[in-house]
Formats: sequence, structure tokens, C-alpha cells
Amino acid sequence: MPVVTVEWLEGRSAPQKQALAAAITQAFNDVAQVPKEQVWIVFRDVKRVDWAMGGKLVERQRSKVEGSRKSPSS
Repeated sequence: MPVVTVEWLEGRSAPQKQALAAAITQAFNDVAQVPKEQVWIVFRDVKRVDWAMGGKLVERQRSKVEGSRKSPSS
């Protein structure tokens, strides 16, 4: 029985998780001939403040990007 762990930044909706779970399950069924009932998937939603890339917290990177997208008049 495969167990797939998906770690990603929080913010995805239940329908998005459902669609991904269905796609992953189907892939295991098609490629590895694993019965769908035996594919387990765990979603781990991580807060942006708890995730870092390139030595910087993602939350801070997001703030800088959002700040640069504001118009000069705002």
C-alpha cells in the first residue's frame, strides 16, 4: 500500500485537494496496478512563516513581491 505525502504551502481548497488526490490515485492505479482503495494520501499544509527557500522565509518573500506589484499611487 503506497502512502503519498504532499507537503505544500497552505491555501489550497478542498476541491483542489480532492482533484489532486484523484489524479495521484489514478496514476498509481494505471502505472503500478495498485488498487485505488490501497492508495493513501496525506496533505500537510505548511504555514508560509514555517517554510523557507533560499535562506528566507516564504512569507517575507511574498510580502516583497506584493509590495512591488502595487501601483506607485497606492
